Amino acid sequence: MATTRGGSEVRRFISQLPSKLEKQVLRGAARAGGKIIEAEAKERSISSDVDEAIVMRTKLEAGRITVKITVRKGWGRAIANWLEYGTDAHFITIAKDESGGKSVARFNATTKRSMVIGGKFVGETIFHPGAKPHPFLRPSLDIKGAEAIAAAQSYINAHVTRSGIVASAEPEGDDG
Repeated sequence: MATTRGGSEVRRFISQLPSKLEKQVLRGAARAGGKIIEAEAKERSISSDVDEAIVMRTKLEAGRITVKITVRKGWGRAIANWLEYGTDAHFITIAKDESGGKSVARFNATTKRSMVIGGKFVGETIFHPGAKPHPFLRPSLDIKGAEAIAAAQSYINAHVTRSGIVASAEPEGDDG
């Protein structure tokens, strides 16, 4: 009868394989694909404020890896929403400052409150015709989805070899 050695080591290696793949390979593959979409979103955006605020995060939860490309809170996110979806026509009116803080309006020669656009006083209320949408996040996935999948597959191929898993425990530059 034949005898074998190392059976317990092989079983332990195989039992740890799913966890190692999740943590060491698949999250990095998700980031590799996400970087393609993130770069496309930055390229399609027409605002440097939005470009600087676009971020990518990966998350590993209950065996599921997700990549989220979003715009950080702040001015960049406000502009991003206006760009992505556009705005309806609307009135802009100077708000009365009851708190004693600085007013957003300037005073003209007659000391009436007035907004200034392009160096000219335009009055207390103006009508904004709205803005056409200029989507950049939603189309990025449609345009670069196949390339992102190929980048993820390439990452996996480079990090899973016949000799084992050759990836670090933490994907480089991970945001979350």
